[in-house]
Amino acid sequence: MTTAPLTARLTRVQGPLFFPVTAFGRDGSIDLDTYRTHVRAGVDAGAAAVFACCGTGEFHALTPDEFADCVAAAVDATAGEVPVIAGAGYGTALAVHYARLAEAAGADGLLAMPPYLVLADQAGLLRHYTELAAATSLEVVVYQRDNAVFTPETVVELARDESIAGLKDGLGDLDLMQRILSAVRRDVPDRDFLYFNGLPTAELTGLAYRGIGVTLYSSAAFAFAPDIAMAFHRALAQGDDKTAARLIDGFFAPLVALRNQGRGYAVSLVKAGVRLEGLDVGGVRPPLSEPSADHVRRLAALIERGRALLEGTA
Repeated sequence: MTTAPLTARLTRVQGPLFFPVTAFGRDGSIDLDTYRTHVRAGVDAGAAAVFACCGTGEFHALTPDEFADCVAAAVDATAGEVPVIAGAGYGTALAVHYARLAEAAGADGLLAMPPYLVLADQAGLLRHYTELAAATSLEVVVYQRDNAVFTPETVVELARDESIAGLKDGLGDLDLMQRILSAVRRDVPDRDFLYFNGLPTAELTGLAYRGIGVTLYSSAAFAFAPDIAMAFHRALAQGDDKTAARLIDGFFAPLVALRNQGRGYAVSLVKAGVRLEGLDVGGVRPPLSEPSADHVRRLAALIERGRALLEGTA
C-alpha cells in the first residue's frame, strides 16, 4: 500500500489498467507463484494499475482466504510501482469483509462490484456503496453495470464522499455518462473524480469515450497481448486515430466477435490467451467453461494478425 491517493496515481497514466487472471494449478488450487509472474509481467509491460481478483480474476470463484492471498501476492509483485485495486462484492456485509481483507493485504483501493442478485433502488445502492466506503481507509471505485446503474444525481452523492474515488462504467450508455460527468462537474466542482471505460473490450469504444473526456480504461487484451494493447493506448493518447482504427478493425473488433461466441468468454478466452503466450495459468473454475479448441485456434491466429498490424506503429 502507498500513501498517495488513487486520483493522483491514476492521472495522466501511460498505460491501460491491467486485470490479471487468477492462476490455478493442475489440482485446481491457487498458484501464487504463477500469479506473481503474471502480475509482474503486466507491470513491466506498462500497466498503470493492477486490478486484482476482479471480474477477469474470477472474484466470484475465490474463497476469502484465496482472495486475501492473491491480493497480497499482487501487492508483492508490483512492489509499489503501480497501485493495486482489489475487488469487493456480494451484499454489503460480505463486501465489507472482502474490503477489510484487501486492506490487510496491502491493497491501495477497491473496485466495488454490483451487489449480488438483488435489484435495488437508488437509495439502496447509495447506502450500500457509502457503507462499503466507510468500512476501510481504502478509496473505492464503483463499478456501474448489470443491477448497479446510477442516475446522475446518485453519482453526485457518491462523488461527495471523499472515500469514493470514481466510477467505472461497464454499461456503455454514453448519453448517461455525459449527463453524469456534467452533473458532477456542476454540483461537486472541486472534486477530482475518476471515470473509467470498463466495457469488456474497452478499446472498441475508446475513441467514443475519449470524446466525452474519459481516457482511463481496462484492457482485457493487455493480459495476453500487452504489446498490442500498449500500441493502441499510445495511439489513443496521441490522437493517432488512423493507427487506433487499424488496430480496432484488424484486432479488437474481431476479438469482440470471437468473445461473443461463448458465455463467459470475457474471462475464459482471456485466460486461454495467457496460456497461448506461454504462461500456464490453468483453466477457469465452474460455473465458467473453457473455450472450444476451434475458438482457441482462432484466438491464436488473431493475436498473430494483431502483431502484424504493429509494424510502423511504434
